[in-house]
Amino acid sequence: MIGPDGEQLGIMPTPDAFRQAQEMGYDLVEVAPTSQPPVCRIMDYGKYKYELSKKEHQSRRHQKSTQVKEIKLRPRTDKHDLEIKIRQIKGFLAEGNKTKVTLTFRGREMANQEMGRAVINTVIEQLADSGTIEYAPRMEGRSLIMIVAPKS
Repeated sequence: MIGPDGEQLGIMPTPDAFRQAQEMGYDLVEVAPTSQPPVCRIMDYGKYKYELSKKEHQSRRHQKSTQVKEIKLRPRTDKHDLEIKIRQIKGFLAEGNKTKVTLTFRGREMANQEMGRAVINTVIEQLADSGTIEYAPRMEGRSLIMIVAPKS
């Protein structure tokens, strides 16, 4: 049995320990149930849970979560529009987010996949300084997909 200030109170029966905790205005919390005999502590359980949640919130606050942003292109995307999309991708990478580049083919464009590959190669060349290719360009159905990660 451990008291509210951390001092050892010795071994005592459960009803006595529970009565002592209530007299002090605290809760009896089992700390180590597997030890022989089980170790209990007299503490304010509500305050303990509150402090644990505060610590967890602080640790979560300092974590950086990365998202996967998506940019959609077409094989016939114009040069200027492509430059704007590349600028957006660079912005996402600067924020530390991964970017999924999806180039979708429609109808007869599937017959001219080299046009799409040329667009993707242009994107890769433009992003060489700000990102690394994490997932190389691959066909998935009617889409050519690649993932770019920020340089570390």
